Amino acid sequence: MDWVWTLYKKYITKGLVAKGNSDPTEAELEAAFMKALAGSYVTVLVQEPWMNSVRFKGLARGNLSEMTDLIRDPMTWLQERYGGGKFKLNFHEGWNFVATKNFKPEGPPLWKDAPEISF
Repeated sequence: MDWVWTLYKKYITKGLVAKGNSDPTEAELEAAFMKALAGSYVTVLVQEPWMNSVRFKGLARGNLSEMTDLIRDPMTWLQERYGGGKFKLNFHEGWNFVATKNFKPEGPPLWKDAPEISF
């Protein structure tokens, strides 16, 4: 979960500063982080060739509380479900974009047969 905190830290700190807390304690940061996680979701996308360019195919979207295995071990989670490829995880709290993280597990591209989710 430390890697998720690294993604959220700037977002959380900025939110607390905007609310008037310019020097939040570790406890305040942790509480704000846990609150943000409760309202956050992650979108899983994969880069695929498309018309002499690339595009990102949507594979999955879910609330972080429902994606604990992905958060615990993203490389294994991606590889077991979708095989190898260039994956992008986009994190949002409600409508607010938080961060993105890229992963590149090895293996055959099982994702090619997966249905695309629409947004």
